[in-house]
Amino acid sequence: MPRRVLVMTASVGAGHLRAAQAVELALRELDPAAEVVNSDILTLTNAVFRRLYGTAYLDLVNKMPHALGYFYDIMDKEPSPAQRTDRLRRLVQRLNLGKFLKLVRSEPWDVIVSTHFLPVELVAALKQRGELTAPQLTVTTDFETHRLWANEPCEHYFTATEEGAVYLHRWGVPQNATTVTGIPVHPQFARPKDRDQCRQKHGFSGDRPIVLQLAGGFGVGPVEHILQAILQVRTPLQVLCVAGRNEELRARLQALTPPERHRLIILGFTDEIDELMSAADVVVSKPGGLTSSEILASGAALAIVNPIPGQESRNSDYLLENGAAIKANSLATLTYKLDRLLNQPECLRKLQARAKELGRPRAAFEVAERVLEFADRGRAVSVASSSV
Repeated sequence: MPRRVLVMTASVGAGHLRAAQAVELALRELDPAAEVVNSDILTLTNAVFRRLYGTAYLDLVNKMPHALGYFYDIMDKEPSPAQRTDRLRRLVQRLNLGKFLKLVRSEPWDVIVSTHFLPVELVAALKQRGELTAPQLTVTTDFETHRLWANEPCEHYFTATEEGAVYLHRWGVPQNATTVTGIPVHPQFARPKDRDQCRQKHGFSGDRPIVLQLAGGFGVGPVEHILQAILQVRTPLQVLCVAGRNEELRARLQALTPPERHRLIILGFTDEIDELMSAADVVVSKPGGLTSSEILASGAALAIVNPIPGQESRNSDYLLENGAAIKANSLATLTYKLDRLLNQPECLRKLQARAKELGRPRAAFEVAERVLEFADRGRAVSVASSSV
């Protein structure tokens, strides 16, 4: 019988979805016969819970990012023994995720792998009660980890960095239950690309620096203001702005008239982001875990703007500490820093080289290889249990 793998995620931002897709595609490439189901847990709940858990996250990102950072920090502390917050949260989740529980119980899965902590927490609860025996694997999606990622029992955790693993150990995860793989990015990032060929394919003349601006999968944040700051750079540029799935934003950006010294292209969602990143000299973006990992894998320099307090501010710290990015704390300084960087070729080359060193383009395959190993172990346990 083929291996049966359940991949779980949650559409709280686009990064968790992209990580799950990357793992799924790598699994299908390594074992075409495997039965792989990739499911977003928020599609298995009611509209109210989906709104509170998923859509509210984007609302906070857009309107109250510092509130998001506040809750992120509050939930990253040791809960008081008298505090009932965690128990109440778990109860609300269980009451609103009946379809998820039905999916988990619908097949004798050989292994369950998750790229968001919500399904991990629920699967751990089932395993604690003896209702589920399949191995559970967790794939973290930022350069640092958070208390909510640590949910036992979980057979193994895959982290982006050594420090991410160390932090899980602080919350009781055994050292031998973690592997540093990097954050899984789409398998296309693992395929070698020629920068000049990517530029030629997408119509870039190569006579000027290429700056790629990303708005995230959902096209949120002050994208127009950031683009205006880029267009104020004095050095003639080829600017490419990707608006994601936000068609309203894309229409507004297309109405802009750039200064004559620049060339501007506006795109919506694209499945060729790996080629665009490979073509770019500098990528201007928020430092989401998945996006940053894609940029590192492509060997482009990153100019960090507008990090969300919490996980993205910690990602920013990691990238700056490791010499793979610059950071602009205001739009005025973004213009200045881009102009300075583009006129210092040696500094730009150092950022790009460091990005390439830190990049883990095969992370999805490293995770998938271990997932298949655990699937075989899970199957062996199931066979042994059924024969008793």
